[in-house]
Amino acid sequence: MPKSLVSREYRTVHYVSGPLIFVGRPEGVSYGEIARIRLPNGEVRTGQVLDISRDLGVVQVYEGTSGIDDLDTAVRFTGEPPRVPVAYDMLGRIFNGTGLPRDGGPGIIPEDEVDINGMPINPYARDKPSDFIQTGISSIDALNTLVRGQKLPIFSGSGLPAGQLAAQIARQTKVIGEGEKFAVVFAAMGITYKEASYFIQDFQRTGALERVVFFLNLADDPAIERLATPRCALSAAEYLAYTHGLHVLVILSDMTNYCEALREISTAREEVPGRRGYPGYMYTDLASLYERAGRIKGKKGSITQIPILTMPDDDITHPVPDLTGYITEGQIVLSRDLFRRGVQPPIDVLPCLSRLMNMGIGPGKTREDHRNVADQLYASYAYGRDLRKLVAIVGEEALTELDKKYLEFADAFEQRFVTQGGEDRSIERTLEIGWELFSMLPEHELKRVRREYISKYHPHHREE
Repeated sequence: MPKSLVSREYRTVHYVSGPLIFVGRPEGVSYGEIARIRLPNGEVRTGQVLDISRDLGVVQVYEGTSGIDDLDTAVRFTGEPPRVPVAYDMLGRIFNGTGLPRDGGPGIIPEDEVDINGMPINPYARDKPSDFIQTGISSIDALNTLVRGQKLPIFSGSGLPAGQLAAQIARQTKVIGEGEKFAVVFAAMGITYKEASYFIQDFQRTGALERVVFFLNLADDPAIERLATPRCALSAAEYLAYTHGLHVLVILSDMTNYCEALREISTAREEVPGRRGYPGYMYTDLASLYERAGRIKGKKGSITQIPILTMPDDDITHPVPDLTGYITEGQIVLSRDLFRRGVQPPIDVLPCLSRLMNMGIGPGKTREDHRNVADQLYASYAYGRDLRKLVAIVGEEALTELDKKYLEFADAFEQRFVTQGGEDRSIERTLEIGWELFSMLPEHELKRVRREYISKYHPHHREE
């Protein structure tokens, strides 16, 4: 591209719509490149090209469009893609959605500047996820195991404690046997000051902030910045993982706020809406974020993702959770009913799923009995839940003695296994609680557990 075209200033702003400005007759400009917008008062803002044609260029302005007019505003296109400075010293720092310090500290000394859109991973270079990650949450570790390189979202309803669960995962998660080579990149999008304060204070109180890179976009920050936040966070994660060899857990909260910003920008661009007003390319856009998780052959580091999203009206068929479920490898679902009954965290294990679980459990990774314990816990709890519906119709008096034991098992499972508050449980402790619950049932009912494991781990046999 000729340098004269790249450095040329345009004073052809036709009009402003929401966070977008429309520049007339741009020459030599490419989709996605960065623009510098100089306002009449001398202030310089940053924008990105969203659309380009022979007659018009659409630029989204990260800092908002207040104060921009169509007479004295000048736009200069840089010819460069959006970049974020990255360094190992980002650990322990808080940034805004575009990577600028937000904690009052000095700017980082960048070791590199990387394109926030990342680099596509050659599918042949991808390594198979196969290593167990311990979150300290029994419902996840035992029944919906997180594997290094996986993307496992959390589906929450409005008002449910997804934020507390995210903070707990961020401070507890570890790769067994990997020492301190673990980091968390936390990207918060469209959250309130109260939520932001909770995350920051929790990380500072527990000391987890030392290994966290926190990208923070508040609810009153520009929607355009919200779209850049997860991309900047993932760029930092890729640098820490593939340059410094860290195992990085990326937590993205809340993806529903991200999609709302995507819809807002799409409306401002006057695009034809898709389902419920969301743009038709939302699936592709989400995939461009989620598919940046994984492992690369020959690289020591890895990126594991836990996107968190709020389901409007608790509707799991809403476009955001629906499309997310197509792209990711399972889901963790929070239950409003469990939350009302005081279960913390209120994880409903029945609709939950981890498609890569079998790759990360078993001898040498967790324990030999892990798969059998998970299957038996799930089956016994599901039967106990079904019996609750039967009791509501015919009464508990109509149940057999064995049915009553299963009913007690379901209650104990929720109160002793799922409920753990802020406790950090090892996988050994989690499996031990599972075996303690099995002691409530007759041994002949443990049909999904091999006999040698019952002899080795069942509390009754251990006492003998």
